[in-house]
Amino acid sequence: MCLRLLALLALLTVLAHGADNAGLTALLSRPILAPGTPLAEVQAFTEQRVATMPAFTTLAEWQRYAEHTRREVLEKIVFRGDLARQWRDAETRVEWLDVIPGGPGYSIRKLRYEALPGLWIPALLYLPDHVSGKIPVHLAVNGHDKDGKAAPYKQLRCINLAQRGIASLNVEWFGQGQLRSEGFGHYRMNQLDLCGVSGLAPFYLAMSRALDALLALPYADPTRVAVSGLSGGGWQTIVISALDTRVTLANPVAGYSSYRTRARHVSDLGDSEQTPNDLATVADYTHLTALLAGRTALLTYNDRDNCCFATPHALAPLFDAAAPLFRLHGQEHRLRIHTNADPGTHNFEVDNRQALYRMVGDTFFPGDAAFDAQEIPSQPEVKTAAELEVPLPPGNLDFTQLALAAAQQLPRKGATATHEQLTAVVKFTPLTATATRTGSETRDGVQATFWKLRLGDTWTVPVTELTRTGATHPTVTTILVADTGRKTLAARSAELLATGQRVLAVDPFYFGESKIAQRDFLFALLVAAVGDRPLGLQSSQLAAAARWAVTEFRTGSVALESTGPRLGLAALVATALEPRAIATLRQTDALPSLHDVLRQNWTVDKYPELFCFGLLESFDLPELKRLAGPVRLK
Repeated sequence: MCLRLLALLALLTVLAHGADNAGLTALLSRPILAPGTPLAEVQAFTEQRVATMPAFTTLAEWQRYAEHTRREVLEKIVFRGDLARQWRDAETRVEWLDVIPGGPGYSIRKLRYEALPGLWIPALLYLPDHVSGKIPVHLAVNGHDKDGKAAPYKQLRCINLAQRGIASLNVEWFGQGQLRSEGFGHYRMNQLDLCGVSGLAPFYLAMSRALDALLALPYADPTRVAVSGLSGGGWQTIVISALDTRVTLANPVAGYSSYRTRARHVSDLGDSEQTPNDLATVADYTHLTALLAGRTALLTYNDRDNCCFATPHALAPLFDAAAPLFRLHGQEHRLRIHTNADPGTHNFEVDNRQALYRMVGDTFFPGDAAFDAQEIPSQPEVKTAAELEVPLPPGNLDFTQLALAAAQQLPRKGATATHEQLTAVVKFTPLTATATRTGSETRDGVQATFWKLRLGDTWTVPVTELTRTGATHPTVTTILVADTGRKTLAARSAELLATGQRVLAVDPFYFGESKIAQRDFLFALLVAAVGDRPLGLQSSQLAAAARWAVTEFRTGSVALESTGPRLGLAALVATALEPRAIATLRQTDALPSLHDVLRQNWTVDKYPELFCFGLLESFDLPELKRLAGPVRLK
């Protein structure tokens, strides 16, 4: 009773001093890291882990490697998970609809096709009026353009190719045009990842099934198959062209750069589909570019691109990786680059389109003196989105619906819910901690010591140690973390200090002072692409901080407290996987279930660590709590 009364009196004393929490907030807000440290560290971490291109001396050696790399990317990345493989192997439908007038020399036929069962894509076939024998075909893919398949520059490209005797298929992309809906937002593809199903699979199937539809046309020439697109369409172009050898001419326009380039040029950091889990451990975009060798490639970039992938930094690493392989084939002329200077911004306007027409002429119509690469003026033929609308079946599936269906039976019955399995899923890594004391300050009866924890050879985490001045050596140490950062933990720190505890307020990767200033969640995606997981990184850092505290302050263990759903999950994982150093876990505002991530329709740009690939297959919160041990949870 006396101890309780003393603790209450101490707490009342703290609360009586109104400046105390303000003073604590000031102490907790004091910077510890040098400016730019989180960005520099995540850049170094990701850059070093990107797969590199080997050198090859013979064509046979390269061809074996190329075949192996394609297979690895398709099996380990694109079609990862049982459900993704079921989609790949499913029979899907193509439905041809009405024909509308085009312009001189071509018509437009509407169609829709299933990328996977129940998920339909609207498309338009620009068909020459006079078809004789086998003719070239072309797949036009979209970028991030709200107009989608109705974008004028895309229509003009399809019109011009049709007027040159090429059947051109203009397909809609997820999240754009007719598919511009919340459920098709690209940051929702990661909901599938949480369920252990590759969110990249629908993107790839949308392209490969479009090629299926094109090549099923009786007049399609399988030796003359082109793909082109701008921005996200450029990304689609390199992915389908690198991995599907039915494509014989690829023209990606300002659509991608090497992962190493992206680490240093934040403008290039790609969205979820560009940065899928673990891709960089198997192949970089340098590899994908090299996989075009033996066919034809036109790499188009823009001098002063105001979006991403500008020529000066993006182009050279890709060309340098691919050129030796084209040379091994004896086909240097089949690798061509085009740099746009007018307007030089992010575009697929007339200069870039004419570069495509020239490549098409040289490749598909060699020696044809009648082929003219100058754009045929066709602006009056551009149609409205309403004119180009393709009816879709009711209940068309989207990413969220697919994820909710996939999650219904998760975690799997009989799934391996062990410490070893959790370690493997989240990529938990024991990190050694080396502490550097950077300063101290006393304010309003509180002694603050500021620490930099160097974890492993990559990460530096800030820690603010708080104790009451004049108090005996604390016997209890509590680590505090919060989604809102350590500077918001003054009130809870005051409560713990009033009971005589030591407080360690920590900002792990991605939070508080460890937050990346620019495009932070895109770096979280890049961390996953190079084979790590933000959740595993955060939990590894918390566990390392706990082990350091045990040694530094000579306590048998520490308590851990989290506030918020994101670090709540990381703290629970750390507690499960570090039973010796972490004695207890107390959580505030924690997730009740990983299913809530899907039910609340959360996205990876807001909650990146919650979309850890395959976590829900074996673990929901009850399984994680069981591994942590109920007696350790408060």
